Amino acid sequence: MNIHLPNFNVKNLVKEAGSTLSRVVQLTEEKLGTTERTEYDTEFSDLADRADVTKVWTEKMVKNVESVLVPNPQNRVEDFIFEKIDKSKPQRLSNLEHLALDMIEAGADFGQDKPYGQTLVKVGQAEQRLGKCERDFIASTSICFTTPLRKFLDGEMKNITKERSTLESKRLDLDACKGRVKKARSMLGQQAKDGVSPEAVLEQAERDLRVAQSEFDRQSEITKSLLEGIETSQASHLRHLHAFVETQVRYYKQCTDVMNQLQKELAKNRPGQPLLRINSEDIDTGPPNANRASSSTSPSIQSSSIDNPSKHNQIKTISNAKDDFDLEYDTTAITSVILVCECSPINMDYMYGKQGLLKGLVPRAFVEMLDEDEEEHPDDQAGSGESDY
Repeated sequence: MNIHLPNFNVKNLVKEAGSTLSRVVQLTEEKLGTTERTEYDTEFSDLADRADVTKVWTEKMVKNVESVLVPNPQNRVEDFIFEKIDKSKPQRLSNLEHLALDMIEAGADFGQDKPYGQTLVKVGQAEQRLGKCERDFIASTSICFTTPLRKFLDGEMKNITKERSTLESKRLDLDACKGRVKKARSMLGQQAKDGVSPEAVLEQAERDLRVAQSEFDRQSEITKSLLEGIETSQASHLRHLHAFVETQVRYYKQCTDVMNQLQKELAKNRPGQPLLRINSEDIDTGPPNANRASSSTSPSIQSSSIDNPSKHNQIKTISNAKDDFDLEYDTTAITSVILVCECSPINMDYMYGKQGLLKGLVPRAFVEMLDEDEEEHPDDQAGSGESDY
């Protein structure tokens, strides 16, 4: 039985093992501070620091953008695994699309001939369009931004990291050779050891030093050239960033168009103002001439106050009183003077007000009672105060 073993070059294997051991010894001595090390020049160090910063922030940006696009971390991990095994990512419904389906199904169950069911269907269809816009945005962002940056990290940046690691190994070899040369020079004048004279040892050490210096210089130029290329890569990243912003602008514009269209459709069938529930009583919040409030659902007015105008109080309403329950009068003026009286039963939040032909509830927080002097000259106020009771 013939067994074919791979051909190992024992000499090279021993040489590599010796070089690795020499590097470990040199690195250990550097950590202990018992030997000197070759320092990189300032320009190279600046380029290396810039490469480290670029790598860290690019990784963070890619991770954060992917988190925005796919908030669920489990889905991101699943997509990463499918990408590594060269399989297509599973098609998932987004949260908006799930909401859209539920709204459409609910509208169908409630009845599309009913206002609520019909509106649910319309809103659900709009959410579906938003979901499609979101899906297109995710795909476009992946193409124009995250994929190019990830290729930079997996390609150019990994190559730079590899070459810098090789350069560090060459530096350790160089410093180890310098240490051997220094040691060989200190042995000059001593007796030969193992049949090898100190001069021969020094000559071999200097020869190794020249080879190590040559390899270090060559690797340093290669690494420096790659580090300088980061400037060109960042110019490319800038173009990708502009494309990402344009994609976002297009996405938000599409979403705005969808919602504006939905708002216009819903405005045609907007329901009237609902009744407000205050102190276990239904209060009509619509305009005073609304035909839907009955005496049983709104506070009654004290008849004595209505019949006797002298018992009315004059107030000036503050201009920012734009509550739905305010008396409908011209709010373009700074203030308006109206007549008010208490509701029956008394409501702690509202008073009943009248201005001309307009009647309604006025929040107490938005009114200011006038003094007697001001009551005598209501025309001096910004609004008109004639009473037509």
